[in-house]
Amino acid sequence: MNTSVYQPFKNFDFKNDKCFLSGQTDVAPVRVLPNWLIEMANLTGEEQIKLLDESIRSYNSLTVPANTEVAQQHILPLEDKVSSAFSQGYLGVSALPEQDLFNWIGKLMYSFLYIEMQGAIRLQQLSGDGMNMSQGLMHKFGNLHTMLQGIYREVVLENFTPWSIVVVKLENSETPFSFRDEINTLTFSLKFKDFGIVACLQDNGTNQSYHQELLKAVVGLSLSEQQFEELAARFFYSAYLFNRLPEYTIMPVDGVIYIDAMPLRGTQNKALFDVWTNKTYGQVLENFWKPWGHTLFEIIKDPTAPMSYFSEPCLPEQA
Repeated sequence: MNTSVYQPFKNFDFKNDKCFLSGQTDVAPVRVLPNWLIEMANLTGEEQIKLLDESIRSYNSLTVPANTEVAQQHILPLEDKVSSAFSQGYLGVSALPEQDLFNWIGKLMYSFLYIEMQGAIRLQQLSGDGMNMSQGLMHKFGNLHTMLQGIYREVVLENFTPWSIVVVKLENSETPFSFRDEINTLTFSLKFKDFGIVACLQDNGTNQSYHQELLKAVVGLSLSEQQFEELAARFFYSAYLFNRLPEYTIMPVDGVIYIDAMPLRGTQNKALFDVWTNKTYGQVLENFWKPWGHTLFEIIKDPTAPMSYFSEPCLPEQA
């Protein structure tokens, strides 16, 4: 029985010779964007994505190494569960346990991170420097990876959830598939068919609490695409303002990984989030609203009340 915790960031295990989840050998490549999603979204797989090292890759070329047993017995059943939910749209996705959504979104984001790490290592080798990633980021990514090991082995979260996940219904039942992620803050959004998902994977639920006034206001409503992008922009911005690095006690016992969250406030008296400023938020919103052509000037024409598609904007207070 495996009693240890695989920690790829200790030795920078990103060489395609070990399973990205378990560290086991006997690996085969699995696609980051699964075939079922490519087909359901009516994509070809040749669509391109730009990575942080400026390289351009097609969806089909993005793969990570997975142990064949882990892939068949654990990853595939998770994909089947999420595929079934996506096929049913909002009703199916909103009924998925949040743990399954966390595992699936986390696996997707960590897979991208795995590929980005390969690019970073390659660039550092070319320049002759050592790896220059901050210890804080590696710590955060390592904690996410430990939690994702729950996909193939038992991981017990001791009376806490490490994520904020919001699933909303969209007005347009034929919304084209699209997603965005921000690796440094582990924030993710996706819209497809008649549903949208926004997730922060390492915040212990704080971003969801931060935006609870707006979230309560939209319960039971179908959002326009502009409203969904506005909601996502708020989470992406507040995740940037979140100024804590969550700490966990991780203890493997008899093959089970037990994870307990340390108090976020710790010895610090300052608020969990840095000060919200409408001008910076407006810059984020301008990017999310690009398809509709709203300029920053238009968005923050009134600096105290930025443009909003919600009848009650419920914006956090700024200094």
